[in-house]
Amino acid sequence: MDRAYWPTTAWQTKDPATLGTNRDKFTDLDTTIKKQFSNLNSIVVVQKGYIAFEKYYNNSSQNDSHHVASVTKSVISALIGIAIDTGYIKSVDEKVMDFFPEYVSNPVDKRKIAVTIKHLLTMTAPFPFTWKPGGGVMEPLDRLRRQKDWVKYTLDQLGLKGRPGVFQYCTVGTHLLSAIITRTTGQSAREFANEHLFGPIGMKVIADYNLSSFGLGDLFGNDLKGWVHDPNGISTGGWGLTLSARDMARFGFLYMNGGKWEEKQIISKPWIEASLKMNSNKYGYLWWLYEEDDMVAYLAMGDGGNIICCLPKQDLIVATTSKIVGKPRDIWPLIKKLLVEC
Repeated sequence: MDRAYWPTTAWQTKDPATLGTNRDKFTDLDTTIKKQFSNLNSIVVVQKGYIAFEKYYNNSSQNDSHHVASVTKSVISALIGIAIDTGYIKSVDEKVMDFFPEYVSNPVDKRKIAVTIKHLLTMTAPFPFTWKPGGGVMEPLDRLRRQKDWVKYTLDQLGLKGRPGVFQYCTVGTHLLSAIITRTTGQSAREFANEHLFGPIGMKVIADYNLSSFGLGDLFGNDLKGWVHDPNGISTGGWGLTLSARDMARFGFLYMNGGKWEEKQIISKPWIEASLKMNSNKYGYLWWLYEEDDMVAYLAMGDGGNIICCLPKQDLIVATTSKIVGKPRDIWPLIKKLLVEC
């Protein structure tokens, strides 16, 4: 779609009324957040390319970056797409094990050998991790952080249970995607993103941040800086990226515009379409998909309420950052009730 401007340098704001929205909706939204979502740090609502609503809580400000947890996965998906677009990776059908020739696997382990990049992108690679009763995944991230070689550990786990093609949400598998980016481009995912994604669309360039230890707080806390990496310098694939709410909205805006930014195609349109194609798992290439009646949405979702929600029919983006807390209130009903009706 044609845009009057691009927020490469700065977002422009407009009164919700000029965008056809009842401003009372946003007053109600602010009240609800203060009463029910005490862990929310920020929210930015972009409608028709303009910021229609923006609020900060818990002493946060516009320039603050926050750990966005699994929103990192959707960024990794974009980087894989760019790596394919630029020829570093041939296609999503390449076998994962081909990128790690030094790793010696049992030739009879056909499940491991059969896993492709697409399996990792769609959470259909076999890992020995199961769903917890009541939701969530039992996967040993605490064990992962104690390893000297996260990639080897993850490859060891690959194919131990299930078969390729069955949906099973798994965070450790996305770390292999980050490692593949490094293997093929010679850059960490952070470096590759700065050059090919963050910089070109006006997002903050993520500086290198050297971790001195790999404790729970260092890797999963609310006070992370930059983009967390493993002991070998590989950017974490499933979490660990810090972003501001405005930059999250920029990333969503890129997808809402079919991967195009100003006059440049940052991510190919076919990649965007493949990433967001609805399926029975309601999960694309590391994006959650939603479709109900006349409402279509795709979401980059992280623990605690870190979300980039894109509603293409409404030309609406909602980006929120949040403290990661146990048993957070689901923010999706809030988005659906107060914003979809805009």
